[in-house]
Amino acid sequence: MMLLSFAAEAAHGATGGSAAFPPFDPWHFPSQLFWLVIMFGGLYIVLSRFVLPKLGGVIEKRGDTIADSLDEAARLDEQAKEAKRQQELHLAEARSKARETADKARDKVEAEIAAETQKVDADLATRLEEAEARIRKVRSEALSNVDSIATETTQAMLARFGVSVSETDAKAAVQRATKD
Repeated sequence: MMLLSFAAEAAHGATGGSAAFPPFDPWHFPSQLFWLVIMFGGLYIVLSRFVLPKLGGVIEKRGDTIADSLDEAARLDEQAKEAKRQQELHLAEARSKARETADKARDKVEAEIAAETQKVDADLATRLEEAEARIRKVRSEALSNVDSIATETTQAMLARFGVSVSETDAKAAVQRATKD
């Protein structure tokens, strides 16, 4: 009821002046409501029958694609982790083999060095004994000559002082001096 009184007032104007703006004219309300219902009904039917099912299909397809991609990524991640474990295992085996090879090579080189050292030590020992034998020979020769040289030197020194000494006396004096 109030709506009709408002419509009447609007039609005649509050002061009795000009007519109201046509969309606000209450006489047009029923036709506007009718077309509003028709338009929204048509829009609802178009959206519900055609647009929304296609959007739902696209969203569902996209969700499936994302889920498949995530599953594939998880599978590839597991494969990558397994490959990494295998690589670490092979790397550990390679390091172990390399360590064994290095140990064997070091043992072999140490054995060769020890054998060569023994050979050189034996050669040096032989040379050292030969050198010591030569030194003993030269020393004994030198010592045997020392007495005769000392005797001759004693005779020569005393001759400079004007004293003449026989070889036997000089030899006896040298022997006494070397014993002390």
